[in-house]
Amino acid sequence: MTSPTPAALLAELHKAADALAAELDRIPADGAAAPSSLPGWSRGHVLAHLAGICNALARQVEYGRNGQTVELYDGGMEGRNRAIDLAAGHRLAQHREDVDAALQRALAAFDALEADEWQTPIAFRNGVIFDAGLALWRELVIHTSDLATGRGPETWSGQFCSHLFDFLAARVPASARFVLQPVALPPLTLGAGGSTVVVSGMVTDIAAWLAGREPSLDSLRASAAGDSTDLPELLPWPSAMPAAK
Repeated sequence: MTSPTPAALLAELHKAADALAAELDRIPADGAAAPSSLPGWSRGHVLAHLAGICNALARQVEYGRNGQTVELYDGGMEGRNRAIDLAAGHRLAQHREDVDAALQRALAAFDALEADEWQTPIAFRNGVIFDAGLALWRELVIHTSDLATGRGPETWSGQFCSHLFDFLAARVPASARFVLQPVALPPLTLGAGGSTVVVSGMVTDIAAWLAGREPSLDSLRASAAGDSTDLPELLPWPSAMPAAK
């Protein structure tokens, strides 16, 4: 599995931003309070989170380019959650304004990068600006599907699914080994444990399952030692926030 080049990633960010904008246009004026596909979250919660993470990743780039590091969210996870709860109930027009401003800020930050700046260290995941770009890609694509406007995981590109397989390998328990068999694509293995489970289906369904989303094409099948079995349990999504001490 290979990562996109910075230029290719930048193009994907713009495509994902355009897709999000198109789905926002599909939400009726009174639709922000309707449920999203995430348990317990309305569309307003998802939109508030999207605005927040776009601004958070933008400032990782802005500070990083100036040789400074800053935590992802003001106030850490508590500050993040508080901001989402406070903004979730806004009217759709306010969400559109907030998301558009945050998207433009984030895209402008990444568009301004010189070739060598993608490897600039940042606080996010103790990584570099390129990692923040990959995170923005994930956030835009996955949460656009979470809006429950009709654009589900079946629209995710093969390259995006491949990236998720790489990033979400951290969700495989230490005792497990998952052999993924996407339809019409080469199989791949995640994990190195002694308990092997084969998961087969459309590539987007496998990626959605790994991402904790509902597969949209109903194609997933799991087997162990040749017999059908339930889909295996996954570890939590890799946290971008430092663990509490």
